[in-house]
Amino acid sequence: MQMCDVHKEVVLETLYAREASSVTKYQSFFVGREGLGALVRFELIVMLCGPMPGALGFWLRKALYPRLLNRSGRGALWGRNISLRHPGQISVGDRVAIDDGCLLDAKGAGPEGIRIGNDVLIARDTIIQAKVGPIAIGDRCTIGSQCQLSSVSGIRLGSAVMMAGQCYIGGGRYHTDDPTKPIRDQGLYSKGPVVIEDDVWLGAGVIVQDGVRIGKGSVIGAGAVIREDVPAMTIAAPYQKLVFLPRNDHTK
Repeated sequence: MQMCDVHKEVVLETLYAREASSVTKYQSFFVGREGLGALVRFELIVMLCGPMPGALGFWLRKALYPRLLNRSGRGALWGRNISLRHPGQISVGDRVAIDDGCLLDAKGAGPEGIRIGNDVLIARDTIIQAKVGPIAIGDRCTIGSQCQLSSVSGIRLGSAVMMAGQCYIGGGRYHTDDPTKPIRDQGLYSKGPVVIEDDVWLGAGVIVQDGVRIGKGSVIGAGAVIREDVPAMTIAAPYQKLVFLPRNDHTK
């Protein structure tokens, strides 16, 4: 497997760069578009719609969020307090539902952006973050609550992928060769994109590392850490044997 170094934007250096104004840094980090009009539109829609409860907030988000996106299909539903970063690089298909508290961050996605297919459900408090490289989610996928898709060199989900809660997909690795330098200063590398083919089921808490391909129709057991490719139509589960030990009875 070929490894490649990855240049990841250093958040603190970007936020505290002296040569840029606060407004410019804000637009670069959150809005993703230059110009006063883009800033005002982003602020008004997010501030007005994002936290608003009830049917009115639901209706306003459904009506106005598409104005921020690259593309929004028919019938997309948006929960409360969803964070959008660089929404102009996010495309959403028909009948997509994104629950409360999610983050969609396309800042490092490049021209392909974040693409979400039709009939997709993304549950509460899930993070979809394109740090470096695009993210593509196929039709009819279901992503459980508190999952994180963190793209360092790309993530692609096929159609009808089911992901239980608290799964982690992607990420990268830091070089650790030089003991005289802090690990964070040694640079990031990746083993390649994550590809999860059609009709895959990931149990709760599964971790899929960068460079892995999971074949069509496979099932990954809860708590598994997947570091290598999984063939199609395979069940992969961590070996976990319970150990039963007697408790001392102190009541006698």
